[in-house]
Amino acid sequence: MNYLQLSYLHLITILPAFLLGTYLLMRRKGSPRHKVLGKIYMLLMLFSAVVTLFMSATIGPVILGHFGFIHLFSLLVLYSVPTAYVAVRNGDINRHKRSMIALYVGGLLIAGSFTFAPGRMLHTWLFQ
Repeated sequence: MNYLQLSYLHLITILPAFLLGTYLLMRRKGSPRHKVLGKIYMLLMLFSAVVTLFMSATIGPVILGHFGFIHLFSLLVLYSVPTAYVAVRNGDINRHKRSMIALYVGGLLIAGSFTFAPGRMLHTWLFQ
């Protein structure tokens, strides 16, 4: 897949993940609906993070000819999702909550805000 195809694949997974994550943070926790939507959210975030690992860094320093600082957020997602899942399965609701908030803030809000920086594709699409 080329960069543009990967970008579209990333967008079609991250946009519903953002909407679901926002909904889940605002609604009652622990309900059957929360559990089902939470699993969908986690799968979308994992898939999206894996997709980004195939996207080369285009801005800033590049490590190993491919990875940039933004890829650290992919690693955050790949760590936070399993951590949150194992925590909730073990009844550690506080750890689950912390992991899910870190996932949302780091993986969606902070990483997402970087995508609107000048030179990035979304910035070009939306502001030029």
